[in-house]
Amino acid sequence: MQSYLTSSELQKQQYYQVIAGAAAACQPGVSDPSLENVKLAELAAEAAMKVVKFRVREAKDEHDHSAVLITDAYATVAIAYRRAATVYTDDKEMEQLGTAAVHLVTIANSFMNAESEQPKTH
Repeated sequence: MQSYLTSSELQKQQYYQVIAGAAAACQPGVSDPSLENVKLAELAAEAAMKVVKFRVREAKDEHDHSAVLITDAYATVAIAYRRAATVYTDDKEMEQLGTAAVHLVTIANSFMNAESEQPKTH
């Protein structure tokens, strides 16, 4: 998240696109109405962490900006959903980081929704 804070507006738009995509990809494909929001958040966090672990294990070049951006996006989503699942109640530092991650995911989704509602120009 540190690199997000120091990024330009264009770079922030890239962050939003990748984070929104990661958040969408981690949504549980479950249509069970009896599942509570906490459980759904846990499932989404687990999905995001699987991607992070895989990408870290398979990383070829730590200086590949795109690869790092995607891994960071999934890590942000994992932290946000772990915060939503109330995992960090005993760890105030992680709770604060989780809150920031939730805000970033919310901003990213709002940005992407606004982008999709813009009329396309040719």
